[in-house]
Amino acid sequence: MRLGINLGYWGAGMDGDNLAVAKEADTLGYDVCWAAEAYGSDAPTVLTWVAAQTERIDVGSAIMQIPARQPAMTAMTAATLDSLSGGRFRLGLGVSGPQVSEGWYGVKFDKPLSRTREYVEIVRRAMSRERLSYEGEHWTLPLPDGPGKPIKLTVHPEREHIPLYIAAIGPKNLEQTGEIADGALLIFPSADHLEDTAIKHLRAGREKAGKTMDGFDVCPTLPLAIGDDVIGLADMFRPYTALYVGGMGSRKQNFYNQLAQRMGYEKEAVEIQDKYLSGDKQGAAAAVPHQLIDQTALLGSVERIAERMQAYAAAGVTTLTLAPAGFTLDERLTALRAGTEAMERAGLA
Repeated sequence: MRLGINLGYWGAGMDGDNLAVAKEADTLGYDVCWAAEAYGSDAPTVLTWVAAQTERIDVGSAIMQIPARQPAMTAMTAATLDSLSGGRFRLGLGVSGPQVSEGWYGVKFDKPLSRTREYVEIVRRAMSRERLSYEGEHWTLPLPDGPGKPIKLTVHPEREHIPLYIAAIGPKNLEQTGEIADGALLIFPSADHLEDTAIKHLRAGREKAGKTMDGFDVCPTLPLAIGDDVIGLADMFRPYTALYVGGMGSRKQNFYNQLAQRMGYEKEAVEIQDKYLSGDKQGAAAAVPHQLIDQTALLGSVERIAERMQAYAAAGVTTLTLAPAGFTLDERLTALRAGTEAMERAGLA
């Protein structure tokens, strides 16, 4: 099992600290550094900045949003980043959610599975530098009865195959991800539930494509906090968990809420959402069960985290992505270093 870091969203006043975390992860031998985007900072700009100031660590988008870009533009960006970084780019894609897709990008959030499949097919064709033509439900290239013609990407990526990941939560999306991608980006992963909530669906997709799980990167992100007071550390993440389980999406369409229910928190997930959507964010945070946070984060001593890492490795995780938490840069760097120490103690390094 390898280690990665996730810097999350940029522009929150910690940009210098985030760069310091990325550079330290590079020094410590972390495998990949991911950056996110929603409706603030964009991932490619951040990753370019990080890649320019690191030496070895891969940089990856977790995620570049499908409604934000035409697929050919995504292929151009991926090829450029791979070339400039010396072959260190990983392309993570996702459909985002209804509120962002329709409210920010003006793109209807419908048929996310077929849209993702077509998008991936077009991106891969473009990155392979074949002349681009495509006829699908969502995209037709070139447009018919016009001056357009099949065009070939002029940039040469560093590698023939840029790794492509998909952010997936629901069973159908996970199965399709196993079928068409090189890896899966997971959120709120519990080692105890990972087989039922993710791995079995990914495996079904791999089998559908005539492949095994060998070489497929199972890449969940977990917050990481070091200390003796596990309950106190978990409380740091109550607002974060309440935001996703309670407020990311509508009452009818919240993928994170549905995931919490599949993990056995049906009643609690409903309560968190009811409170959050009614405006009681503090009440929603208070309603998050401690066990849900503890199961989906790495909290406590190095020894405790090492045991949890062993459980994730046994569950099928191949790249464990850490989001080191702390109120200061020193605390975040301490957590980052503890991650490598825990890996060594777990015998996974």
